[in-house]
Amino acid sequence: MKATLEIDDTLMQRLREEAALRGTSVSALVEAGLKHILDGCCKPHTDNDPLRPLPKWRSGGHLVDISNRDELYRIFDEDAGIRY
Repeated sequence: MKATLEIDDTLMQRLREEAALRGTSVSALVEAGLKHILDGCCKPHTDNDPLRPLPKWRSGGHLVDISNRDELYRIFDEDAGIRY
């Protein structure tokens, strides 16, 4: 199906350049972008949508107590190779 769209000149230039870099047509690039959006990758968040949980990993524990300023300065100085 053919469609007529009004696209900002600067955006159209970027679209043409990207299509050329990818070795595809502007139409194919626009179609891929529309599919990407409509398939749900970029749905706006609403209050009814639960947020995805943040990733978790095991770090092996704390290496320094960040509430202890003197300990932080000691670690920073060691990393910088500074000895007092």
